[in-house]
Amino acid sequence: MFKKILIPTDGSPLAAQAANKGVCLARQIGAEVVALYVTQPFAATVGFDGMAAAYAITDEDYEKTAAEQAQKYLKAVLDRASTAGVTATSQTVSSFNVADGIVQAAADNGCDLIFIGSHGRTGLSRLLLGSVTVKVLGLARTAVLVYRVKDPVE
Repeated sequence: MFKKILIPTDGSPLAAQAANKGVCLARQIGAEVVALYVTQPFAATVGFDGMAAAYAITDEDYEKTAAEQAQKYLKAVLDRASTAGVTATSQTVSSFNVADGIVQAAADNGCDLIFIGSHGRTGLSRLLLGSVTVKVLGLARTAVLVYRVKDPVE
């Protein structure tokens, strides 16, 4: 079956929910986990909406903040894996396209499954916001398991 599972996270509560299920699957089948956080290069934020100019963010500030976020989000997945007795490593990659970063990381790490959450957006919100999960499905050359996350109870 699967021996090495890539679990991408963006740090959101819904991604954390999916990561927890991915770790549970890894425990059940005896697989190891590679937790992944994809950052986008500073240049992507400059042209996107003028964010860098509006907030006077430097590339050094951006890189430092991105690294801190990555460490925080990946630590949560690694802690969950440790609690479950699952061997896990983590990696941060930088890519202009998050889906490309996920697919490339899966290949680079020899993963045979990408376990990724889906917010289940439909209609106009899916069209406007896009879907990293859908893009991964289209790009991946390995198995992809999509976990439909549940909105938190309010």
